[in-house]
Amino acid sequence: MSHWKTFSNGILKENPAFVLVLGMCPTLATTTSAINGLGMGLATTFVLMLSNVAISLVAGFVPDKVRIPAYIVIIASFVTIVDMLMSAYVNSPGPNGEQSLYDQLGIFIPLIVVNCIVLGRAEAFAAKNNAFMSFLDGAGMGLGFTGALTLLGAIREFLGNGSVFGLQLLPSTTNILIFVLAPGAFIVLGFLIALVNRIKKV
Repeated sequence: MSHWKTFSNGILKENPAFVLVLGMCPTLATTTSAINGLGMGLATTFVLMLSNVAISLVAGFVPDKVRIPAYIVIIASFVTIVDMLMSAYVNSPGPNGEQSLYDQLGIFIPLIVVNCIVLGRAEAFAAKNNAFMSFLDGAGMGLGFTGALTLLGAIREFLGNGSVFGLQLLPSTTNILIFVLAPGAFIVLGFLIALVNRIKKV
């Protein structure tokens, strides 16, 4: 498989959220706004890239009996780094007293450890390929996931609050509250999955 194909595979053809339908818990729960989706996606991308590289380097030395626990320890190490970095750098309240990005994502940052995208790529790709190809796979899958979460968050924020990335585009009288609530996440995700399936068939 070529380098470009490995990288681009996760962006549309095997997009984790829209095609493989993996990582639905953070996809549905954290995408109440575009910035939340972007933050969650980038955190997951960081973990995906570095854990893929680390796992590809140690896979040949890890006995089969402890393969999954070993992978989880590696993934948890990178998640801890992400959690500490976000706690240090994106933990300040907004200008109007809004919750920080770190507080809004909350428990879903440490839960990246058990995100099936990360462990799935470790098992299906990183353990069987070299470090560079594993890095490309992690980057492609991560960017595909980030794009999906940001798009989902932007649509929900626009329909529910009339804004995108906090920039007010429509008056509050046009807001459709359901889109920033749980049912809105399912509705928007369903339409986006249908749209991606339609594009792939063309």
